[in-house]
Amino acid sequence: MSDLGQTHDPYKILFDPVKIGPVTAPNRFFAVPHATGHSPLMPNGSIAMREMKARGGWGTVCMQLAEIDPTSDICDLPIEKFWDDQDISSHRVLTERLRAQGALSAIELAHTGIRGRGMGTGMPVWGPSNLPCLKPQVPVQAKAMDKADIKALRKSYRAAVRRSREAGYDIVYVYAAHDASILWHFLSPAYNHRTDEYGGSFENRLRLMREVLEDTIDEAKGEMAVAIRLAVHEVGGRGKISHDGEGRDVVEALAELPDLWDVNIATWPHDSGTSRFDDEGWQEEFTSFVKQVTSKPVVGVGRFTSPDTMVSQIRRGVLDFIGGARPSIADPFLPEKIRQGRVEDIRECIGCNICVSSDAFSIPLNCTQNPTISQEWKRGWHPEIVPAASQRKTILVAGSGPAGLETALVLARAGHEVTIAESSGEFGGRSLKESRISGLAAWARVADYRLYQLRQMSNVSLFAESEITPETAAEFQADHLFIATGATWVSNGLGSTHFEPIAGFADTRLTVDSVLNGEQVQGPVVIYDDDHYYMGNALAAHLAQAGHEITLVTPQPYIGGWMGYTLEQPRVTKQMNALGIQVVANAVATGFDGQLHLQDANTGDKLPSIQASLLPVGLRIPHLSLWSNLEAFSNKTLVGDAVAPGILQAAVFSGHRLAREFLNDGVQEVMKRERPVLFDV
Repeated sequence: MSDLGQTHDPYKILFDPVKIGPVTAPNRFFAVPHATGHSPLMPNGSIAMREMKARGGWGTVCMQLAEIDPTSDICDLPIEKFWDDQDISSHRVLTERLRAQGALSAIELAHTGIRGRGMGTGMPVWGPSNLPCLKPQVPVQAKAMDKADIKALRKSYRAAVRRSREAGYDIVYVYAAHDASILWHFLSPAYNHRTDEYGGSFENRLRLMREVLEDTIDEAKGEMAVAIRLAVHEVGGRGKISHDGEGRDVVEALAELPDLWDVNIATWPHDSGTSRFDDEGWQEEFTSFVKQVTSKPVVGVGRFTSPDTMVSQIRRGVLDFIGGARPSIADPFLPEKIRQGRVEDIRECIGCNICVSSDAFSIPLNCTQNPTISQEWKRGWHPEIVPAASQRKTILVAGSGPAGLETALVLARAGHEVTIAESSGEFGGRSLKESRISGLAAWARVADYRLYQLRQMSNVSLFAESEITPETAAEFQADHLFIATGATWVSNGLGSTHFEPIAGFADTRLTVDSVLNGEQVQGPVVIYDDDHYYMGNALAAHLAQAGHEITLVTPQPYIGGWMGYTLEQPRVTKQMNALGIQVVANAVATGFDGQLHLQDANTGDKLPSIQASLLPVGLRIPHLSLWSNLEAFSNKTLVGDAVAPGILQAAVFSGHRLAREFLNDGVQEVMKRERPVLFDV
């Protein structure tokens, strides 16, 4: 963590040191535990990611959920294992790296209870009662723990706390949040059907949490601070815990036991709500009571990116620490920028949850705003530093969408003379256009951040309404041309499940691009969504809110399949219902002639036709005309959606990667990989 020096006065309170039991945090920026997609077999990437946050000014940096023993195995997710003493060494490297940067380290110990699977270890899943595991499609049931199991569990917790101390952690967590903690399962009457001293009354259901907390305090031996992470309110799910009910009761009952309270809400889709559904700081309504109940410091989250909001939270007595998971991913140097008064330079999280989807897909984190995340060790990328160009060159970038702007920014920071030519009258490309859809306003941050940076640089020129042709490209005489001309949504029916055009689709008047460009929509609309991410359902909500009768048709069993990974799918379904949007699933389009003709995706039976204007959402094809017309121009590179249409994150990453390769004299970087260690060979 950087030397703080002189702090920008309006935000000075954010840099006050705060005592947490036996340790002192250097400031109020707290990078809370979050999944990273790095399994225990990928320690180098995990360590480097967290070390970068400490360099960027996060005063406390946490390890993700760490399973305490094999009975807690979530075998389909890359969760940290902290099962035995062999796991200590890599954790010790992390704590030493963080300490060298002046930051505190924390580890979130947990037993996942009925959120576990046991399929990787062959051991039974443990829970308070005999119930199915919390993943309906997995055929596993939990064993109702007996007294011997509870004793063994407490022993495992103690051993994990001891390992945490030996690994050098400053703070050890007792995890009791969401639906991934056995302590939460024992607390909630939705899961706890016991009739012994660990079930029934509130005090009985709280007993295990209290015992584990007291054991942890004892085993920490006054050398580590002890934190408890608790979901004080449950939105959705089984809804048995509330901030004005037993959530508050827990805090009151345990108020002065831990050194730190880390509070949030459940379920995870609400705790990590996207910007489409939740504003910055939305959890205050549910967590603000905690500081009224305990004298101990409190950390909370809310996708905080505004320093003014952060200061408000502190001054109004809502929080003592500003917790950040997604904001610390989008900008590891957020605290340092606030300290220096460079708030305009913050790379704000857009709340898209691509980071969450990466972990759920069991890959290291990706981020739309920060293409360097997970690349700190693998490729040696720094989020704020680009290697200086060995020779200053003239660069022309055709297109100002996410890929073009990111390419330009990397090359300009390296010292090249960069010109951006945009054929339309505004800069930003798809991120700007999509931000005008209801619920997606934060998408504009992708363009806003990059445009602000570029406009501060004397070696950058931006020209709107400037279409590049072979003649203008030759006239410009650039040393290199980057073509970021994007892609177009097709209307002929091609999509994720349709690899051939559908009769009559090409004659439709409405396209995604025409709607994004502001074309007036008339009458009822049927959206045929064969994209299965946000575009189809976001346009459905947008047009319904404008007063149109909307039918959303998908060949899949449910809408927005990928949004299950971004935690949005249930909330999207709820939104469609609330807006009166008729959803027709498992329906394959066979043609359009003023009516959309459908058949059942499973049986092939004919379904009722729908008479409305058709808006197909399916495949996109790259704009390659400029590339094709510049065959004679050898010094050119295709980037972003013009290479292969994808999500916003992929376009930004493409621009960043290809710019870095250009700085490396066009040579593709060699990615370091985590290697297995073989024993007894």
